[in-house]
Amino acid sequence: MCGRTACTLDPEEVSRASRYRNRHGQRRQPRWRDGDADKYRPSYNKSPQSFSPVLLSQRHFDKDASVDECVVAAMRWGLIPSWFREDDPRKMQYSTNNCRSESLLDKKSYKDPFLKGQRCVILADGFYEWRRQGKEKQPFFIYFPQSQPDSGLGEEEQPDESDESETDKWTGWRLLTIAGLFDCWKPPGGEEPIYTYTVITVDASPNLQNIHDRMPAVLDGEADVRRWLDFGEVKSSDALKLLQPTNILTFHPVSSLVNNSRNNSPECLQPVDPQAKKEPKPTASSKMMMSWLKDSSSSKRKEPSICDATTREQQPKAKEDLKSSGTLENWLKSASKKARID
Repeated sequence: MCGRTACTLDPEEVSRASRYRNRHGQRRQPRWRDGDADKYRPSYNKSPQSFSPVLLSQRHFDKDASVDECVVAAMRWGLIPSWFREDDPRKMQYSTNNCRSESLLDKKSYKDPFLKGQRCVILADGFYEWRRQGKEKQPFFIYFPQSQPDSGLGEEEQPDESDESETDKWTGWRLLTIAGLFDCWKPPGGEEPIYTYTVITVDASPNLQNIHDRMPAVLDGEADVRRWLDFGEVKSSDALKLLQPTNILTFHPVSSLVNNSRNNSPECLQPVDPQAKKEPKPTASSKMMMSWLKDSSSSKRKEPSICDATTREQQPKAKEDLKSSGTLENWLKSASKKARID
């Protein structure tokens, strides 16, 4: 399952970190769908009903666009089927935060959007999962290994990279790319349509099975991301084959602070030793994280207040907040910019 994620990049950084290659091998930087950058709020602790950045084909919004042209949209976590007729999504009798890949075609809520090609990629720094230890649960943060700077969605650079300048390349945190489905629900009262998504899950990979028996269906690299999103070229039956456990993810234990979705601070991500008070033996990736946390503590970071996560996500975003970083880029290098997270 997947019940909590983190995405701390600001809108511009999300766009740069999501660079992709089209069918012709040309690298492109997706733009935000009009107005959606204002709906997205960077967060160390995202829960269902919050808005997350989602990569998908521009064709879903513009019928004249090429299927392999991508756009970033802000969608609410928890799929509301287009055919839902109640006036309030909270009246739904079941959870649609996660969708099991094995039963994807058995449930109308997921089958309909899947067969319509409404496939998307949820973008996140990583996700949280809890391992049961007796009566307690130990949370872990799980993410792509960050061994070297990345230029987009995980693919190695090609020698003919003439379409991308050095300044355009993304050298920060490699975002986790999670397969999902989305739908568009139109409230009966005529209000603005709401785009929502569900995270597709699969059996856990061998290295994560001791934490939980399920995991998000992670797409590893540009090729898999493009194939999942390109519903014009890749049939549904072939897209299903992309939903496999990914055994390359790394992880570390974090504080129980993350258990409360109202907590939204760097400490949610900080590595801890669940067995002792001393610091755990750091891995390469956790060293990057601790360096970033140390740097950010001295910056003028605006400490997030403790309030309802859903309410915060729906509040208008102040203009100055668009300049905030809250980025994990500092895990890879010492950044001079001053990060903030609302």
